[in-house]
Amino acid sequence: MRHRWATISFLHWSYPAAEIQRLLPDGLEVEPWDGQAWVGLVPFEMTVRPPVGPGSLQFPETNVRTYVVGPDGRPGVYFLSLDAGSATAVTTARASWQLPYFLARMSVERSGAAIRYRSERRRPGPVGAGHDLTVVPGSPIAHPDEFTHYLTARFTLWNSVAGAIMRTQADHPPWDLQQADVRELREDLLAAGGLPSPVGPPLVHFSTGVDVRIGAPRPVSRSARSAEDATAS
Repeated sequence: MRHRWATISFLHWSYPAAEIQRLLPDGLEVEPWDGQAWVGLVPFEMTVRPPVGPGSLQFPETNVRTYVVGPDGRPGVYFLSLDAGSATAVTTARASWQLPYFLARMSVERSGAAIRYRSERRRPGPVGAGHDLTVVPGSPIAHPDEFTHYLTARFTLWNSVAGAIMRTQADHPPWDLQQADVRELREDLLAAGGLPSPVGPPLVHFSTGVDVRIGAPRPVSRSARSAEDATAS
């Protein structure tokens, strides 16, 4: 598929690595930074297009995600939940990728420089989980450091389908990132995903967006890493 991820905000909190590991399927491991796992709340505007030809589907989406290493040693993202304002997208993603998508009533509104993201989960439960937050983008980040790269530059999606670990690749240019502030923040999606309430304010980044190509999911054996190590030796 072809995607456009636009008007995207990255809100991140740190967690003890063990707290996140317990939420992962067998075969995936937390990828910590300085000993801490990180969880992102990522609202944005999604456009989905077929691989070729006309037509598109546009809707708001919010991901709750963390950062993991797969069986083959490849780092990537793992979604604890994905809320979307499109019944078609939710039904398709649940049936094909078996991702934890939820249908939500969502909006993205602009007032001057501020962007307000609102979401209220409709189904499946827990009904009503969501967020109401306002982000104000600031100065461009000319040279993102390694930690910012760790939080935002993710090109592999890991998930589990019927007990099998699946890898999906995404290809897109580097983010044009900006510093950002949160002016208002109410959310309970992290709690709905099984996490304790985050401690302290989030670390925030913003981007106007990127165009993305999404590959097909492929199964990866849980012994892939040891097999590659054996080949290398």
